[in-house]
Amino acid sequence: MTRVAVVTGAASGIGAAIAAELKDRGWRVAGLDLVDAHGCDFSARVDVRDAAAVAGAVAELGPVQAAVSVAGYYEMLPVEQIEPERWQRMLGVHLGGLVNLTRATLPGMLGRRSGEIVAIASELAVGGGAEDAHYAAAKGAILGLVRSLAAEVAPSGVRVNAVAPGPTDTPLLAPDSPWRAPDYLATLPLRRLTKPEEVALCVAWLLEEGTFAVGEVLNPNSGAVI
Repeated sequence: MTRVAVVTGAASGIGAAIAAELKDRGWRVAGLDLVDAHGCDFSARVDVRDAAAVAGAVAELGPVQAAVSVAGYYEMLPVEQIEPERWQRMLGVHLGGLVNLTRATLPGMLGRRSGEIVAIASELAVGGGAEDAHYAAAKGAILGLVRSLAAEVAPSGVRVNAVAPGPTDTPLLAPDSPWRAPDYLATLPLRRLTKPEEVALCVAWLLEEGTFAVGEVLNPNSGAVI
């Protein structure tokens, strides 16, 4: 039977890399994003903050073996400039997107006593960062949810884990981003940004080989946090 994986944020960046890696491994990949996720077997234009839209897209797929929550965005702002709407949007996309994907896929996984959920967090959830308060808070909340949910559903045959990349070489980081500055890159043991394909390999490992991993967080970050 062909394994089905749902990947949110699959149209570009890390999400696209994960979708491509899973397709290469024989998965049938459904991409959920605000725009068409070209290259996926199934694509739906969905705002992950919309629980009904996520559930509706997932309902078209049949049994889902893996749910990978990637959809997100990044911005840097001093904390005093983060207005309530920005807090709500950041939490809604990152944490809310994971919650909505989980609510849409977990019941079927529990019924079959088999399934995997992987959330993309960030090394900023572990180390924090100046002018990253709302982003780091949203990603930190993801880690709390992953660990709690993992403990709850593992006895039912469903594994929940996370991948927390460091700054990654995708369009999410603008050309003038401080994360691309030579002075910052010089602080990294690998002296370079993380590659989206490296994040994708971590996700694929958790789905296919790391069958003992429960509530774990993999950290492909070029040594930013050791």
